[in-house]
Amino acid sequence: MNVVKSFRLWSLAFLCVLAVALLEAPSSASTQGRIAHLETLVKCPACDDLSVAQSNATSSIAVRHDIARRVREGESDNKILTSLEATYGTSILLSPSTSGLGVLLWLVPLAALLALAVAAVRLVRRR
Repeated sequence: MNVVKSFRLWSLAFLCVLAVALLEAPSSASTQGRIAHLETLVKCPACDDLSVAQSNATSSIAVRHDIARRVREGESDNKILTSLEATYGTSILLSPSTSGLGVLLWLVPLAALLALAVAAVRLVRRR
């Protein structure tokens, strides 16, 4: 029984941390905040594993200026990211897409966590 209570406490703690992380996500209210947030989502076209916010490559500077211009023109974040994907290819985004095959990259880890949780509960019940 102690293990079950411990598992529940850890699960509750995980949910609390997750809730705080989601609530503290960058706000897109201000123009500068939106620009900075979008720059962290887009990969440098000439670098490996750097966002355009981290890189000083000429191509990154051009992408940063393009993002800033589009935000000031009032384009939505989704439209800006879609446009950059159309121009540079799907690998321009640092996080996988939430549509098509990109959904698998989000669902597989979640399914693995769920399977681990079910296995842990079954193991506890056997003991």
